[in-house]
Amino acid sequence: MATAQKKKTTSKAKSTKAAPKHVAAKVATKKPPVKHAAKKRLSKKYPKMRSFHVAKDVPPFTTFRFSRQTVYWLILIAFISVSQLWILSLQLQIATLIDQQQSTIQSTVQK
Repeated sequence: MATAQKKKTTSKAKSTKAAPKHVAAKVATKKPPVKHAAKKRLSKKYPKMRSFHVAKDVPPFTTFRFSRQTVYWLILIAFISVSQLWILSLQLQIATLIDQQQSTIQSTVQK
């Protein structure tokens, strides 16, 4: 028949050293203010009606008023126009150079 085997139990050895006790200086800390969630209201509050309130005059869309922004746009348009003219002149110079090279190549080939 089967014999019963006894399990050996082991226990953790106790440490003879005592844990060092640290004394920390307590610093007074401020807790941040508690923020509460916004409460939902069932009824909407409408702004107070101010009767007989004079509205500001709105200038028509087609009126022209010279402002700082107008100066900025004029400077931007001038820069773009000058740069486009410069690019156009460069393209014309390149085109004339290519035409000259092609004419010299054709003249040497025909000889």
